[in-house]
Amino acid sequence: MSKNPQLTLVEVDDTTGIATLTMNKPPVNSCNLELLRDLNESIKQIECNKSRGLILTSSNDRVFSSGLDLNEMQKPDQERLVAFWRTLQEMWLSLYLCSVPTAAAINGHALAVGCVISAACEYRVMLTGFNIGIHATKFGYVVPPFIVNSYLSVLPRNIVERALLQGKLFKAEEALQINLVDELANSKNEALSKCSDFIASFAGTNPEARALTKRQFRAADVQLLIDDPEGQLRKCLEYINSSFMQESLDKYLAKLKSKNKK
Repeated sequence: MSKNPQLTLVEVDDTTGIATLTMNKPPVNSCNLELLRDLNESIKQIECNKSRGLILTSSNDRVFSSGLDLNEMQKPDQERLVAFWRTLQEMWLSLYLCSVPTAAAINGHALAVGCVISAACEYRVMLTGFNIGIHATKFGYVVPPFIVNSYLSVLPRNIVERALLQGKLFKAEEALQINLVDELANSKNEALSKCSDFIASFAGTNPEARALTKRQFRAADVQLLIDDPEGQLRKCLEYINSSFMQESLDKYLAKLKSKNKK
């Protein structure tokens, strides 16, 4: 299903008809342009093939996704940056509005965009012992409206505002308490099973009616991005290219490299 099968793996269960989409970009599923393209393509293929549902997970047993590959934004090639951010917007729309039931088996840390794509799914099952959240303010980034909306679709405004301002990461148990995730699991297999059970709960519904009802509920969240994708893209690119953002990225990435050497 993917032009880069090493980045995303898709398996369809012949019995249930559920497709499992696995992120497979070592070492920590950081989302670069190629992974975002693969995810977007795979989501659309799963939808077109009329699978019974989609479960998103990771081949890494410690990290669901570490978020965006920040190297894509540090002193970026401008043509690639445009493609990178446009693909992120398109991938989020594909997942958020996907017509089949979607669930995330979060089998590791889900940071930044890892949290965003989890929140875009209809159901989330997370393994204990890991963290989830959007810590963009810690590396100088102001999240765009569509990412705020993704958070607001599952959490109350006061929690979203405080979490984004603090760059807060939630432990799995905290995430369950505030409904950022729906269930906890002790193993990946258990998480996948719970996601399958959720998708199976729609067996008695009409797929088209279910999809239209979902789109109706989510229409307001996507309207700005659908009505003005280029305007939203332009605002994000201006901020990424600002001296403030570039200086913040330099400091943050230097700090990470220093930490990794220890």
